[in-house]
Amino acid sequence: MANHKSAIKRARQNEIRRLRNKSTKTRVKSIVKELRASKAETSGVDVKEQLMAAQSIIDNASKKGVIHRRTAARKISRLTKLANSTRA
Repeated sequence: MANHKSAIKRARQNEIRRLRNKSTKTRVKSIVKELRASKAETSGVDVKEQLMAAQSIIDNASKKGVIHRRTAARKISRLTKLANSTRA
């Protein structure tokens, strides 16, 4: 455990940020999982709407610095590829 006043504050800030990042990462994982699971069952229009929602969530996570921008781009690219293969 931290002993200095500044180190205690830093530990407190890190814990708050960790919890905030955790919820954002969980949201990204769940939307990706939903899209992959529903691609076989739903029509092309539904998949497109889910893809747009997933892109928005992933972009926001990237913008906040929770995930790296290239990681976000890779996830979006793979999901788009998956959605396009469903319609074909």
